[in-house]
Amino acid sequence: MKHLYIFVSLLCLTIFNANAQEVLPLYPSEIPNAKASELQEPENNISEPLIRVSVTPTLQAFLPEKEKATGQAVVICPGGGYSVIVYQGEGVGTAKQLAANGIAAFVLKYRLPMDETMVDKTIGPLQDAQQAIKLVRENAEQWNVDPNKVGIMGFSAGGHLASTAATHFETSHIENSEGTSLRPDFQILVYPVTSMQDELTHADSRRQLLGENPSQEMIDLYSNELEIKDNAPPAYIIHAGDDDLVDVDNSIEYFQKLRKLGIPTELHVYPSGGHGFIFRQEGWIDPLLHWMTTLN
Repeated sequence: MKHLYIFVSLLCLTIFNANAQEVLPLYPSEIPNAKASELQEPENNISEPLIRVSVTPTLQAFLPEKEKATGQAVVICPGGGYSVIVYQGEGVGTAKQLAANGIAAFVLKYRLPMDETMVDKTIGPLQDAQQAIKLVRENAEQWNVDPNKVGIMGFSAGGHLASTAATHFETSHIENSEGTSLRPDFQILVYPVTSMQDELTHADSRRQLLGENPSQEMIDLYSNELEIKDNAPPAYIIHAGDDDLVDVDNSIEYFQKLRKLGIPTELHVYPSGGHGFIFRQEGWIDPLLHWMTTLN
């Protein structure tokens, strides 16, 4: 832990001197669950609108001005069907909006699930989400963050990753000898895939994460509406009713399970807007920002 603390502290000094937009390696040494591969990421990968190869996970910090900071932090998981990452539009664009409103934002470049680069591709993205929460929480003081106000946010398939982190946190898939809580304090899901069931899922996302012919056991395990327990974090969910790529019932089913368990949850369903409406609907983030002011 000491070495990780020093590692991140030194990087934090760089971040504060560079408008809080520096990129950190997610793991200080070996990447868990990785295997040797000839697949290489292009240089300056995160500067591209779409990341098509992601084998080395990173975290990019966008910190608010100290006088504006609310203490809240959000790990952002951009979408892309688990086959690409919409890093700039859903990740960086959202992070800048959050930081402008006093919320520390951390864009996660998670590993895209691939048999070529992972021993078990089904847990790879979740490992990275858990590590990101752990890293932010353990270095909260350096980033002017309240360790009890660290949430996760995801778009589309990134919403599946975020909801997985919000429902599978009792099982650690990373080294965590310090016993740091991996439970997000809140979850924000934007036109999310939440289920792997035939009637709900986005087929390409399921194929990328679970393979061509997953067992019913694996389908159920990653159908996060089935994994919600009464200790799930509060949720904010937003979707468009006419989404023809990810069925709005992903959000509705997830909301209903949270509601029935008494988990504070806010659901917004726009009548129109389609998938990826954040790129066309100015002001979509305003109700979310209001909701965040209501969190304890």
